[in-house]
Amino acid sequence: MNSKQCDIGLIGLAVMGENLVLNMESKGFSVAVYNRTTEVTEKFAAGKADGKNIVPARSIEEFVGALARPRKAMIMVKAGKPVDAVIAQLTPLLEPGDVIIDGGNSLFTDTQRRCKEVEALGLHYVGCGVSGGEEGALKGPSLMPGGSRESWETIAPIFRKIAAQVDGEPCCRYMGPGGAGHYVKMVHNGIEYGDMQLICESYAILKHVLGIEAAELADIFAAWNRGELDSYLIDITAQIFRKTDPDTGKPLVDAILDKAGQKGTGIWTLQSAINQAVVISTINAAVEARVISSRKMERVEASKILPHPDVPKYSGDRKQLIAAVHDALYASKIVSYAQGMELLGAASIASSWSLNFGDIATIWRGGCIIRAVFLNRIAEAYRRNPQLPNLLLDEYFTGIIRKTQHNWRIAVAAAVQHGVAVPAFGASLSYFDSYREARLPANLLQAQRDFFGAHTYERIDKPGVFHTEWMETGDQPHEEAAEPKSEAKKATAE
Repeated sequence: MNSKQCDIGLIGLAVMGENLVLNMESKGFSVAVYNRTTEVTEKFAAGKADGKNIVPARSIEEFVGALARPRKAMIMVKAGKPVDAVIAQLTPLLEPGDVIIDGGNSLFTDTQRRCKEVEALGLHYVGCGVSGGEEGALKGPSLMPGGSRESWETIAPIFRKIAAQVDGEPCCRYMGPGGAGHYVKMVHNGIEYGDMQLICESYAILKHVLGIEAAELADIFAAWNRGELDSYLIDITAQIFRKTDPDTGKPLVDAILDKAGQKGTGIWTLQSAINQAVVISTINAAVEARVISSRKMERVEASKILPHPDVPKYSGDRKQLIAAVHDALYASKIVSYAQGMELLGAASIASSWSLNFGDIATIWRGGCIIRAVFLNRIAEAYRRNPQLPNLLLDEYFTGIIRKTQHNWRIAVAAAVQHGVAVPAFGASLSYFDSYREARLPANLLQAQRDFFGAHTYERIDKPGVFHTEWMETGDQPHEEAAEPKSEAKKATAE
């Protein structure tokens, strides 16, 4: 083959990069590859890439030279400065019309900046979220491209073909300009955090309240995966419970240290939500659960000191509690997605992205970690009402909550009574109870703010803004509390 005619090139041959290259080649595309460490390139070329339409390059110049115009160079390196370093190497060698694609987990604000910098040079830039892990990269991931429409159209024929396919549709649609693609991927990862924690809490209730062991847990999750909860994460959970540790002959899951890791996308999601005043309490609880799990030694010591609940062994209907946990998981999952979609909506308005929520739900149905049959229902909800303010308000999901609410409360109550931590279940239920409540206790909160800081309040019976002198004795704890303050002083007081 003529090495000058590669359809696309990829830089960064870690597992995800390698598998994407193999995926592209298997779909009929010729691929140039380059890795900063030449030995990695050589090993790949002599191994998995041997005999395939893959051209290894030993230098960045050789890599660029192997690409057909308009050149398409995809970067799969660690997010942050390494991406900037590769872009700095690439841009002097490229020509107007060429495209740089960042397929890593970059922070969307970095992608916004890079779009402007690269486009100022006459080049195209695409920030593309890639989900599906190693298997997805190889067999078909969910792809979330963002950038200019023209940039996307240049790479679309390749990306649509390498994406996962569901019902004859590629799990790849244009998300919007700038950092839209990486933002959608970031929220996807936040929802993934929530999904995983909710499953872990289901496991915790079944194991610690009912004493169910791995073999039966595998059967329960496998049964759930044949119904409404049919999803990748439920499926792999059932498989995990069936795996035996070769060293001990016992379930491998029981030998794994309860100390979770994270790479930062969950925290980015929280920061973005805070900046936009959007509640994503389920995802927040999931991130915090990972943080407290990492304090393993401290928890071990605390478990010897702090009192445990003094409650009798669970004596209720076993099957009923298993069903309650199923419903709590389903209802909480709906809340988690509702919160994630609301965050996407807020960002879409703030950044003028015009995100299509039906498209997002559609491309998440296959290839990605949160893929689930459930996503078909979300896509349908947004087809019914593209301006839906909250997923809970869609008739289908309102109906699900109506059916599951009683069991949801039974599961959370059982966990609380037996001292099983269920932060994500609890956060989801509290969000639901707050969102459905016409009157919250924030009236008292506003009174407190007005008492100590003269922050004023509104009334339910007449228009206007009001302030009350709450202490009639005149000996105010702060002299200025009784006087209206500037916004700056108000902020200082709080």
